[in-house]
Amino acid sequence: MTTDEPQRADLARELIARAAESAAHRAKRVRDQLDAVQLGRGRHTEHANTAVLRRILAEHDWPGHRLVGPDAARAAWTIALHSDDDPAFQRAAATLLKRAVQDGDAPVQHWAHLHDRALVNHGHDQEYGTQHRLGANSIELCPLRAPESVDARRTTAGLPPLAVALEAVRRRYMSVDCTDEAPTDVLARVA
Repeated sequence: MTTDEPQRADLARELIARAAESAAHRAKRVRDQLDAVQLGRGRHTEHANTAVLRRILAEHDWPGHRLVGPDAARAAWTIALHSDDDPAFQRAAATLLKRAVQDGDAPVQHWAHLHDRALVNHGHDQEYGTQHRLGANSIELCPLRAPESVDARRTTAGLPPLAVALEAVRRRYMSVDCTDEAPTDVLARVA
């Protein structure tokens, strides 16, 4: 991967700004700090972000490090990851991201997360154990294909062992109030 200046600084700025706005909204949503109007605005923002990323993918393929730089490439990945209302788009984005990884233009960890998210959103078991849900009283791993070999798959994707990643996620979400009112359909990532 390259550390040179991105070819499209304008796209980089747009992706970073969009991802930052969405991240702030998701943080408030997880902490149940939004009213119905704010929730609706957040959904609208996610749809708009998906549309912008769809346009960028159509015009440029995956916006990797060479095109937009590492920070904006991460922002693009975050937008794709949270395009849950369009699982077909997530699957297509994962395919393009995989090609970028093969070309050395994106981190394999990003692909593993997006690949898992697309699988889960299509009703399939994930492969790398990167996706979980906030349950009523805990964090629950989404269904996992062949759990006995997940750490071997995670190693090939540059991810830490699942037990280490789950512990980190549990520590990060300890401050979230997981009461009966907490959303159980909020997908989140496991590092």
